[in-house]
Amino acid sequence: MRSAETTLAVIEDRGKRGLPLGDVYRQLFSTDLYLKAYGRLYRNQGAMTKGTTEETVDGMSQRKIAEIIDLVRYERYRWTPVRRMLIPKANGKTRPLGIPIWSDKLLQEVMRSILEAYYEPQFHPTSHGFRPKRGCHTALGEISRVWTGTKWFIEGDIQGCFDNIDHEVLVSILRKQIQDNRFIRLVEGLLKAGYLEQWTYRPTLSGTPQGGIISPLLANIYLDELDRFVESELIPEFTKGKRRRVPPEYKSLTNKIYRLQKKGIDGATLQSLRKSLGNLDCTDPLDPGYRRLRYIRYADDFLLGFAGPKEEAEAIKVRIGTFLRDHLKLEMSPEKTKITHAGTKSARFLGYDISCSGRDTRLTVPPEKIKDKIAKYMHDGKILHRTEMLNDEDFTIVSLYGSEFRGYAQYYAYAGNRCRLGSLKHVMAVSMLKTLAAKHRSTLLGWQTNSNPYP
Repeated sequence: MRSAETTLAVIEDRGKRGLPLGDVYRQLFSTDLYLKAYGRLYRNQGAMTKGTTEETVDGMSQRKIAEIIDLVRYERYRWTPVRRMLIPKANGKTRPLGIPIWSDKLLQEVMRSILEAYYEPQFHPTSHGFRPKRGCHTALGEISRVWTGTKWFIEGDIQGCFDNIDHEVLVSILRKQIQDNRFIRLVEGLLKAGYLEQWTYRPTLSGTPQGGIISPLLANIYLDELDRFVESELIPEFTKGKRRRVPPEYKSLTNKIYRLQKKGIDGATLQSLRKSLGNLDCTDPLDPGYRRLRYIRYADDFLLGFAGPKEEAEAIKVRIGTFLRDHLKLEMSPEKTKITHAGTKSARFLGYDISCSGRDTRLTVPPEKIKDKIAKYMHDGKILHRTEMLNDEDFTIVSLYGSEFRGYAQYYAYAGNRCRLGSLKHVMAVSMLKTLAAKHRSTLLGWQTNSNPYP
């Protein structure tokens, strides 16, 4: 039997050429694919977390792989409902988290590797979430480099996207290119496996499997339909003109300066004209023959940048909402989907504030984000030590604080106001020293540790 690398390379080649994928179910009999999947999963913290059974990675063996393959080969494998937990969120609400059993995780990872090899070459480059060699920074970098001249931001958020993905629509999308009914039936069984909440079984009528390893990829396959709609229909329709026209007053003043320079005239008159020229726009922002529409998506959040009138931006928003409702059976969130003027307000995307003034696109750290991070180390206006670290080694305490701050600083690497993280650094440094002092039953003398840290 072929190695895992060879199998995935063949599947990837078919994806690159846009060829249908047939006989894919037989690839689930490859022991090498399961060993590769095990290599990806066993280090994960959740590998030892129990689902609805006692099974964890601790009982893993080649015999276990053989048992799974045998069940799959004769179509006797049955997905186990996941154990559902409610995780508290910062806003006081909760979000559901599903915990599959180990065997389901392993088989899902094998299926994910096959589907990713096939679909990844076909995904549009505007998608950045849950993809290899892509992430928040690749999306933000593209906005920073390319989105110059944007006048309107269309902020998009799909309401309960992962919980509301329609099973029939998802299966129909898979059937377009995967010509293997056994594999499709296995996916359908996974989608309908259900979950146990307080040991009460509840069916899953929509959405991707909670906590499923394959779920982000299935969501990307689903939302790739939106990417293709925007790229094939909206962008060609709302993009025209090679460049904005030069305003008549700018052109007239430029010609006047040129004629004076040619005559050798210099001095206060020419200096005044140049100053006036600097106060004018070199291009016409209201040019009716020029439009630009740009689009980017990370998971269920997407952002469009539009150079054109607001009425057309409103029309684009309506068109996207109609497509999501009619073709994907999804709804946009009314509170989070809005149109923002790029020059006077900021759009929020991936935790950044994004604005555009002329030819400059500016990415900044939102002030409330810094305050939220600072609040983690404070209580009642005072900087706290962290009692959970008092039994750790000094080196471990310093390393943990350092890694936390580096994480914040590295995430906001594209922010033009990253210097504002200095207030967070101060609070974290004092909290770290207080933790060390508490550990050694000492005090911090001469430190103004409770001064206002906010920028």
